Amino acid sequence: MNEANIPIIPIVIGVVLLILIFKAVIMVTEQTAYIIERFGKFRRVAHSGLGFIIPFVDRKAAVMNLRVQQLDVTIETKTEDDVFVNLQVSVQYSVTRSMTREAYYSMDNAKNQIASYIFDDVRAEVPKLELDDVFAKKDDIAIAVQRNIAASMDQYGYKIIRALITDIDPDHKVKESMNRINAAKREREAALEEAEAKKIRIVKEAEAEAEAKRLSGEGIAQQRLEIVRGFKESVQDFKESMDNVTHEEIMQFVLMTQYFDTIKDIGANSKNTSILMPHTPGGMKDIQDQIIRGTYVAHQINHDVNKGKDTTEE
Repeated sequence: MNEANIPIIPIVIGVVLLILIFKAVIMVTEQTAYIIERFGKFRRVAHSGLGFIIPFVDRKAAVMNLRVQQLDVTIETKTEDDVFVNLQVSVQYSVTRSMTREAYYSMDNAKNQIASYIFDDVRAEVPKLELDDVFAKKDDIAIAVQRNIAASMDQYGYKIIRALITDIDPDHKVKESMNRINAAKREREAALEEAEAKKIRIVKEAEAEAEAKRLSGEGIAQQRLEIVRGFKESVQDFKESMDNVTHEEIMQFVLMTQYFDTIKDIGANSKNTSILMPHTPGGMKDIQDQIIRGTYVAHQINHDVNKGKDTTEE
């Protein structure tokens, strides 16, 4: 077989048909839409799946992404208290499936135009608030921006899903001032807490000391009652064993005994350094005389009081 017998025309026709078939078949992926134009005029929107167009008559003008997209915008604006602040705003949006045509033909650059709406709304909301309120009400600002943009972009086929304020960055001098204010505030709170703790500690120590003194007083009072009871029993024992001994002599003896017991206790206490007290034979005599005189005076006063009562009764 020579080259002159090769059927050239059928081969060419076959190649052309293959090209036409290749050009006629379109495969649209999920969450994607093709804008199909015929001679420059909108023809239809091809959604996901297998589709066909007329080669060289229809053309794929654009591929529209139907997924949720995010636009990040940094905006510098001023608050009500004249503080310049940079806000990072993230807007999540998507193309409305039923309005794919409007989304493509109505806006030349969708991202730039959405960003313009974001700028306008943020700069309308933030100047109404002071810096502290911007931090406290950032969610309210985001909701207001979302609501305003959604109302404007819905007619163009774009759905605003959510607006987020992801960062608030005041001027560095303002941040330094805020840090100093917060540090001073925390130091003041720490000082107040420390003072309150010290106050509670002092009050508790005072209450404990008062309670200790009360218990000590009760102990001393009980001790004195026991001493008096012991004196009483001693006097009764002496009186029963020695009829010719008077009460005064017994009390003098008991008091002298207490005196010697006190000296013994002082000497037994290791914390005592020195104490001056009369302890010569003459000093002992003086102590005894003082006890006797005190006893005599008490006896005389008691006698006079009883005598006055008898006179009054007569």
